[in-house]
Amino acid sequence: MKQAVVFLRGIKAGVITENENGYIFQYDADFLRSSNAEPISLTLPLRSEPFQDKVLFPFFDGLIPEGWLLNIAEKNWKIDARDRMSLLLACCKDCIGAVGVEPIINDEE
Repeated sequence: MKQAVVFLRGIKAGVITENENGYIFQYDADFLRSSNAEPISLTLPLRSEPFQDKVLFPFFDGLIPEGWLLNIAEKNWKIDARDRMSLLLACCKDCIGAVGVEPIINDEE
């Protein structure tokens, strides 16, 4: 299982998880209670229930680099281009824009 904390303008907005069933994005309860809460994407509106899908949510997939930058990421970190979650974790900590994704490191891995 791979997980990452999703930040919006440096504030923890939620957690994205990849497991054997697909992907889950869950907004953080404190973030939802905040007066400054806003969705990270129009396709992921604010709600307390988790979003689930068998494929990586298009918003997060769009954060992953393309072209020559993707080639560099694949070669440097030896990540298969089809492993979208690993690419998200490796490349999207400091993205252009308001959203950042930081891996959660489990001792089990």
